[in-house]
Amino acid sequence: MEADEAATALAARRLVRADAQPWLNLEIERRLGQKLDFLRIQPQRVVDWGAWQGQPSPELTRRYPKAVSLALQPPALRHADVASAEPTRGARGWLKRIWPAAGGAGSVAIDESTLEPATAQLVWANMLLHTVADPVALMRRWHRVLAIDGFLMFSTLGPDTVRELRRLYERCGFGAPAQDFRDMHDVGDMLVGAGFADPVMDMERLRLTWGDACALLADLRAWGVNAHPRRFAGCRTPRWLAGLKAAIERELRGTDGRLSLSFEVVYGHAVKPVPRARVAEQSSIALEDMRAMMRSGRAKKPEGGV
Repeated sequence: MEADEAATALAARRLVRADAQPWLNLEIERRLGQKLDFLRIQPQRVVDWGAWQGQPSPELTRRYPKAVSLALQPPALRHADVASAEPTRGARGWLKRIWPAAGGAGSVAIDESTLEPATAQLVWANMLLHTVADPVALMRRWHRVLAIDGFLMFSTLGPDTVRELRRLYERCGFGAPAQDFRDMHDVGDMLVGAGFADPVMDMERLRLTWGDACALLADLRAWGVNAHPRRFAGCRTPRWLAGLKAAIERELRGTDGRLSLSFEVVYGHAVKPVPRARVAEQSSIALEDMRAMMRSGRAKKPEGGV
């Protein structure tokens, strides 16, 4: 079941108005950043896709201080009553001057329409994929922006996330507490279908604890919204909320005296490969990919070549 876009847009507006990113997002961002240790390239053109507050991840600017880092806010924010991510005329000119050649370091918040195809060497997307209604379409947009041999790195939530709360809601007849999250193997298959090669997926389970139901619900609200298309459609009453808190206190408290929920975090990375022309009477390759292939061929000319 895909996420409801209206609900995820609401969550995006909450995040951009917040003083800081939710602590869970920041912790997963830190863990995702550790996986950059295995990245051999030193990208000069980086896109933080889903930079909620208009700034590239500190993980990226710290690791790649000489890179041009672009912060791309989610599309929902372009319609919010917040500072726009649309670049000014000066920013567009600055991007046009330095992005193709990566002639200098810096960062700026941009709109997706500003990005030229096949130019980014790294696309980074922390805690974004599970919030969109069409994940394959988003992957194809990542693929479009990446240069040949460009690298994608992302994190998302897996199906065991808040499994205890799902069981509680089912027993109480409350409907679904969250949208369905995808298994990492399904996500890997989606990457291949979107044109990526060599996808590597891994996951970890986190157990988070709280002292009381109010703190638990406050964190869940800060992290997002219930984007299940079949969630309860009406307004919940104070009486219902009191019943939910009582059920949480009764069913989620462990032997250690703490309330706990499970979170499955899925990490993935993949490469944009050299496109393979299909064996057919007529074949086509995108112009930007052909140019990238020609540049790559010149760069890898063998010694002694003319």
